[in-house]
Amino acid sequence: QVQVVESGGGSVQAGGSLRLSCAGPGISFGNYFVGWFRQAPGKEREFVAWISFGGVYTNYAAAVKGRFTISRDNAKNTVYLQMNSLRPEDTAVYYCAAGPRASTSLNQYDYWGQGTQVTVSS
Repeated sequence: QVQVVESGGGSVQAGGSLRLSCAGPGISFGNYFVGWFRQAPGKEREFVAWISFGGVYTNYAAAVKGRFTISRDNAKNTVYLQMNSLRPEDTAVYYCAAGPRASTSLNQYDYWGQGTQVTVSS
């Protein structure tokens, strides 16, 4: 059973916006911290943002702080990543992951989606 699914990726020009969604059909999302990560071609997967169980606490990578916003709707079992003022360097496959604790480390997350492509052109 698929446990985490991302959607909302696409192509946009620099300065534009996209909203990614992460659904957790196979797990009780409200019981997990949820993180967003991204991986650009030829680079390692890196932390983008995480959000706590109830959505009160969030954390962002320095590269996206002030431009990206993570939020969640546990009633819909969904986490969002609103991405504004996009730059070409934001181009990557974006992954959603769920885990039992807040972390910027990939290995602290138990459930991963397949990723969604975001391409930002200059």
